[in-house]
Amino acid sequence: MLKLKPNCECCDVDLPPNSYEARSCSFECTFCKDCTDNNFHGICPNCGGELLRRPIRPADRLVKSPASTERFVKDHPECSQLKP
Repeated sequence: MLKLKPNCECCDVDLPPNSYEARSCSFECTFCKDCTDNNFHGICPNCGGELLRRPIRPADRLVKSPASTERFVKDHPECSQLKP
């Protein structure tokens, strides 16, 4: 079952379980649409896999199978312009 990570690991923007902006690869590396398109051009910087729109888990199913709350941010060279 997908973890539904709560944020983009590049820019740390929130990606709630119902977000149409979340993108992930087969290893569940998670990015927002903007970082996927502008920084990584649809390719996961961690594994080289394709970043695709993450599916939405229906709200009634989140009760029994909640999304992850653990945030994860990784230093990618492509994200350096996003750091203060």
